[in-house]
Amino acid sequence: MLWFGWFGFNAGSALGANALAVSALTTTNTAAASAGLSWMFFDVLRGKKPSVLGFCIGAVVGLVAITPSAGFVGVPQSIFIGFIASIISNLAVYYKSKSSLDDTLDVFPCHGVGGIVGMILTGVFASNAVNAAATDGLLYGGFAFFLTQLKGLLIVTAYSFTVSFGIFKFINFVLPLRVSHEDELAGLDASQHNEKYTQGTLLVVTEDREEVVENV
Repeated sequence: MLWFGWFGFNAGSALGANALAVSALTTTNTAAASAGLSWMFFDVLRGKKPSVLGFCIGAVVGLVAITPSAGFVGVPQSIFIGFIASIISNLAVYYKSKSSLDDTLDVFPCHGVGGIVGMILTGVFASNAVNAAATDGLLYGGFAFFLTQLKGLLIVTAYSFTVSFGIFKFINFVLPLRVSHEDELAGLDASQHNEKYTQGTLLVVTEDREEVVENV
């Protein structure tokens, strides 16, 4: 459903049912498929087993990476964008797992790194032949446009980090974001939402009793 919905804002950005919308839809689909397969087979090369989960993660990375360039690159270029973004994000997930960074869902290694790679590669592969309103990228002699993409990346990264850091600090001042170690061990379902799963049954934990809400 996410993959299908992605067509809406990539192809829909053409603001009409036209050739550019078809091109954006096609590159979006191709990049996602390329990234999904690349992630899965790269896992195999690293000694892991191929998995549907790996394919799905890779596909999301491909969708993120192709978004900046969906209406500005051709299908062959979209294959490469999905491939390279998937490999880099896969490595980012691996090295993040070796660090102390707390990113349980690997949001930055997948969405963040995928978006960064996609933005840079837009500056490489964008083509005036695909979209008359586009500026040629580095591959076609557009060095100035490539530099513009890099500048944009630096500005967006600095802004996002600064504003997000400020928001998190404010929220943490009002209500601490980090739960205690004991709450983590108990599980956030139980410690924060008064819910827990026991023997296939969803229980709501109150101060004086446990109420069966739904059999699962």
